[in-house]
Amino acid sequence: MGSRSRRTDAPEDFNIWQAYTDLMSNAFMIISLFLLFALIQSNVLKAKSELGEETLVEANEKIWQLQSQLNTLQTQLTEKNQEIARIEAERKQLASAPPVLIIQNSGEYSFSSGQATLPDALRTYIWNDLVNQIEQITQERDIYVVEIIGHTDGQATGSQYSNLDQILENVASGNQGVTSLSAGSNADLGLMRALEVVKQLQYIQQQGRLQGLQFRAYSAAQLLLPSGEFAPVNRTSDATRRRIEIRFSPLGDARTIN
Repeated sequence: MGSRSRRTDAPEDFNIWQAYTDLMSNAFMIISLFLLFALIQSNVLKAKSELGEETLVEANEKIWQLQSQLNTLQTQLTEKNQEIARIEAERKQLASAPPVLIIQNSGEYSFSSGQATLPDALRTYIWNDLVNQIEQITQERDIYVVEIIGHTDGQATGSQYSNLDQILENVASGNQGVTSLSAGSNADLGLMRALEVVKQLQYIQQQGRLQGLQFRAYSAAQLLLPSGEFAPVNRTSDATRRRIEIRFSPLGDARTIN
């Protein structure tokens, strides 16, 4: 009898627990990898988030600084614009304001001491030059009033007697000449000299020029320096303070304050 022989290529018995262990080990490894990846990703996202927050804070702080600087610049610009507007207004005012004409009482234009008679050179200047300047200034600016102001230095007048209270109106109306006046003070003398210039301009007006203008005579005596400031006490001769000023102004409405 032949014997049944055993096949040598038959598979061995399958070990299920080894397979299960390998499967669990692989699964654990995969889960661990996923957890590690998730942890790494979480840390990366957190780092990015924190970096973003820091960047946002820095950006907001920078924006606040820039806004503060912008506000400062805007304030400075506003102040500069206001300053420019003020200067421009002053410039326009000065440009539109009429000039002050000054005849220095010195040299050939000097009045005799204590007197108001016009020197010949000054009379010639009034007729040939001053009248042209007055016409030009008044016509360009629609001015009707020309003020003549007499200024003296601080020397006391030689005379202690004044007759202005008695005859000033007669001189102003033309019934008497300025030479009839006697100055008892520098206030008298300044007014007399201003009035003499006014009388000369009125005479020119009668010849057909300077039409529509009013002339007024005033005295500042020794009160004001050429700078416009009040003068200190000074009784010495000072030709720089002796002058005739011609000022211009529109004729405004008179308002009585009660």
